[in-house]
Amino acid sequence: MKAQTCRLLILGTRTFAEEVADLASAIPGVQVAGFVENMDRERCDRPLVGLPVYWIDDVASLADSHVVVCALSTTFRNRFVEQAARMGLTFATLIHPTATISTRSDVGEGCILNAACVIGSHSVLGPHIIVNRGALIGHHTTIGRFSSIQPGANIAGACSVGEAAYIGMGAIILDHITIGSHAVVGAGAVVTRDVPDHTQVMGVPARVVKENIEGH
Repeated sequence: MKAQTCRLLILGTRTFAEEVADLASAIPGVQVAGFVENMDRERCDRPLVGLPVYWIDDVASLADSHVVVCALSTTFRNRFVEQAARMGLTFATLIHPTATISTRSDVGEGCILNAACVIGSHSVLGPHIIVNRGALIGHHTTIGRFSSIQPGANIAGACSVGEAAYIGMGAIILDHITIGSHAVVGAGAVVTRDVPDHTQVMGVPARVVKENIEGH
């Protein structure tokens, strides 16, 4: 019997959405059926990479036949996810064939795990997390929902990353470190101590540059 094809809608129409479409096309059994826009309705008047763009209020009729994933790299993507959930849509998890995920780790719904990323053993990824190209997450590490782990970031073992945190490209987080919710770690930073909630750090070693932020 032929395996059933998963018809996928991608929330978002920016360049990262195009990359996620490319990622999804590399996964056997996944067919990208289109994109979904929620801010500029005129964007629905023209296709994106040859595929239709749907307005968010018009996708409820597709809920029984399609799944979705949110391709916004911002940690504020919870807003788009909540809109789609209200339309009755369910969320897929996309794992690129070259990603390495320990069988002893858990990955939540709506996650996007890009090419060549590695998830160590006994780690837990909450829902709607983006782990971008070549990022490394060590063993016994927990990542909170809606967090973004950008290309080449290296999070060591036994770390805790809070909800909607943003870990910049090439950042290094040493073992047993806690990154707070809605915190931002700048690109290339080396984090040697805990980062509080709603705080941005940058540099080597990472130092606080901004407080009372809401993510990225």
